[in-house]
Amino acid sequence: MELSFRFAVSEDCGKILFFIRELASYEKMSDEVVATEELLREWLFEKQIAEVIFACADGKEIGFALFFHNYSTFLGRAGIYLEDLYILPEYRGKGYGKAMLKELARIAVERGCGRLEWWCLDWNQPSIDFYLSLGAVPMNDWTVYRITGDTLKKLAE
Repeated sequence: MELSFRFAVSEDCGKILFFIRELASYEKMSDEVVATEELLREWLFEKQIAEVIFACADGKEIGFALFFHNYSTFLGRAGIYLEDLYILPEYRGKGYGKAMLKELARIAVERGCGRLEWWCLDWNQPSIDFYLSLGAVPMNDWTVYRITGDTLKKLAE
């Protein structure tokens, strides 16, 4: 199959939401998805806070990656943070996930970014093994902290 990539456009919000829901189902987190096509349109295309690329096999979207720029004070330049990467199950094991990461790396290098990074759930050993095979290094000396919902509102007061 011929693999290509394309950046999402506003009319793709339904496809993006489909892939988000598929990923959430895989990660056993479907109940956490509150995103809507309207929210995606606002944040991705009006506010341009993140970007989406699709992996396409023979013209059909078979996977997606949602990413945005972060910034490293130590490097003095931006990086790319990969929020989500998902390949439909029937297309896995064919090199498409690796091709997607290579495309993201190409974009990072083209934009002068200093790094490409992401998080992975601790239980997701197939993905961990895949990332390690690419030369990715786990950041074992860092812990992720998060504030959301009412706690976020309370802190903002």
